[in-house]
Amino acid sequence: MPIETQKLRLAGCMSRLGNEGAFDVLVRARALEAQGKEVVHLEIGEPDFPTAPNIVAAAKNALDRGWTHYGPPAGFPELRQAVAEDVGRRRGISVDPSEVVITPGAKPIMFYTILALVEPGDEVLYPDPGFPIYSSMINFVGATPVAYSMAEERGFDIDVKEIVEKISDRTRLMILNSPNNPTGGMISRAEMETLIAALKDHDVMVLSDEIYSRLIYEGDPVSPASFTELRDRVIILDGFSKTYAMTGWRLGYGVMRQNLARQIALLMTNSNSCTASFTQMAGVEALRGEQSSVDAMLEKFRERREVIVDGLNRIPGFHCRRPQGAFYAFPNIKGTGKTSTELADALLNEAGVACLSGTAFGRQGEGYLRFSFANSVENIRKALDRIDGWIRKHS
Repeated sequence: MPIETQKLRLAGCMSRLGNEGAFDVLVRARALEAQGKEVVHLEIGEPDFPTAPNIVAAAKNALDRGWTHYGPPAGFPELRQAVAEDVGRRRGISVDPSEVVITPGAKPIMFYTILALVEPGDEVLYPDPGFPIYSSMINFVGATPVAYSMAEERGFDIDVKEIVEKISDRTRLMILNSPNNPTGGMISRAEMETLIAALKDHDVMVLSDEIYSRLIYEGDPVSPASFTELRDRVIILDGFSKTYAMTGWRLGYGVMRQNLARQIALLMTNSNSCTASFTQMAGVEALRGEQSSVDAMLEKFRERREVIVDGLNRIPGFHCRRPQGAFYAFPNIKGTGKTSTELADALLNEAGVACLSGTAFGRQGEGYLRFSFANSVENIRKALDRIDGWIRKHS
């Protein structure tokens, strides 16, 4: 192993970058497995289903046809058109392909939006508990993250009154996420309408993370982009990873006003050049082709949701709301008398169940754990038995 003798001088912004807890726990779980310990994986937010055969075939066909070279930074016209049609149909709006930017995964839309709109000293509102990369990217650019709550007593819905009270003259951007990771909660139409009305008096852009918008069990999704009065201030973030079980394909997109789309495409030019050509052709097939794999996956997740929520609610000290969307259970574990980190670590190291501390998603995640039910019913039941046994033994 090479010896590093020269001190590494990093830019100050690197010290402000956070991490994504799921990958940290995955590494620890793999280390335990390497020692011979069996671990049930409920930590990673990834569908455990294969990508549908028609999508895989489209990628292979694209490779055979020579889709292996550079493409336009904003994406090929074929996929931008397909995204515009799909987003427009599902959200009841008119979308022009020039408003679409294709990226390698959906995270770049999050990163590029913050880079393009937010400066040091600005404030960005984001959900807590929420996806950890939100605050990481806000901190990275030198802005101030301002958390708003997703409280259990509200069904993990937003509180518009709280949000409006936190808007200041320095607020540049607000991030919404519905269905929410990690809670599985959704923003109700009533709260969204109230928020839209309140934002008329504030010059704030909105990044709407809608990556789980096809994975909904109860209610209907509502996008802020569907409100005419706010349309030009909304950036939709979405992609193929969750809906089509394409996490490793790295294919996402943003939908936004044309003049912002050009700036996001410029950031693509300066960073990634373009998104892989053959995966974009697979994306066209995903959107326009047979959708039965999406429907089948959703029904499997619905079945697993019932199993894990009912099972968690039988464990002493646990109370779990039924998530409306996504594939996460977010039980309240305050009744166990343990902190989120203490319990998550114990379940991994002693019970062989990998999950995430609620604090991986913000300070207001204390007192909760996140379990991904992107695993088989058999493994979910095994995990529930292990958790129950550990809790009863240590009560």
